[in-house]
Amino acid sequence: MLTSEMIKKAALEAGADLCGIGPVSRMAGAPDVMNPGLLFPGVKSMIGLVFRIPRGVQRGIEEGTQFYQYPSMAYGGINEIFAPAVLYHVGKVIEDNGHDAFIYRNTGARGEVSDMDGSPGNTLSPEEQIENVQHIKKKTAHHRSVQFTRKVEEGKVAPDLQFQFRLAAVACGLGEIGWSKMLLTKEFGPLQRVAFIFTDAELEYDEMYSGEPLCRQCGACVRECPGGCIPAINSGKKISVDIDGKKCEWGDIDMWRCYAFYTHGGRYYNPFVPKEVFDKNENGALDLLEGVTNVANENEVKKVYNALEEYFPSWVGYNMAKCGGCIRACVSMLEKKGGCMEGRFKQPLRTKKAWKMDR
Repeated sequence: MLTSEMIKKAALEAGADLCGIGPVSRMAGAPDVMNPGLLFPGVKSMIGLVFRIPRGVQRGIEEGTQFYQYPSMAYGGINEIFAPAVLYHVGKVIEDNGHDAFIYRNTGARGEVSDMDGSPGNTLSPEEQIENVQHIKKKTAHHRSVQFTRKVEEGKVAPDLQFQFRLAAVACGLGEIGWSKMLLTKEFGPLQRVAFIFTDAELEYDEMYSGEPLCRQCGACVRECPGGCIPAINSGKKISVDIDGKKCEWGDIDMWRCYAFYTHGGRYYNPFVPKEVFDKNENGALDLLEGVTNVANENEVKKVYNALEEYFPSWVGYNMAKCGGCIRACVSMLEKKGGCMEGRFKQPLRTKKAWKMDR
């Protein structure tokens, strides 16, 4: 007989750092297009796996000396290589005991509607280079949504169903959502990625986290976001979601603005683009990064990409992280007295004021 203990043992032995299990019914309040309970008939349980991000991959960004280890190793490496291998191993344990294992790696956003602004159709993916759109006409580019998807029959949702990973992790008892919309765990703060398995097996379930709040509501993420993408905590601009009686809240982040600054950083946080390019701001293409416009949308992001693509170093299909401000700010604060990362490391991540280029 398959048990939660067997699954957790297999997950941790295969390399997952945490494993939580919850009933799919906890996600019942999600919109149909994001409700994993509609993945297949009889699905009962969701298994959330946490894969820690080594704090050291943030060190190069913190020091301003090396930028691509975070997106390539801690983002792409976990999503594309390490987590799928663990999912496959745990899935075999489940299926060897007579139950389906619907393994679900982190794919980005490939649902019926864009997770950037809720719109259907063609919206850009952070993994997408402008070159793919302009020059590779015969290849389907990556997008924030699946452009032409349709229901295969009545009573089903249009593929691909894309649920909210962080809320699902909360439903599996793994942690809470911080003000910056990052998943926070007691063990690793914001430094993890997650993957899931859905099964028709009925298992023993973990309670959702109910300890001391993991987000300190300190506003460090707000202050250190180079694009001003995260609203102030007292602004009233927030999103609230109820997960089976547990209230989850985070700042109503300007996602298109976040997209632009995460991948391009702006004048003071992108050492790969010459100062003169920002000074010239040819045809107003960098108005979003330069604060000339407050309008952040797909068209403005395209302008930024077109203007800066020649200065855009990228490896393994993942954009360079020019920002990472909210994560580093969060880690730094959670390491201080009373935070969930206190005493974890012999030396703090931040030993001096965060850098900002003098230009």
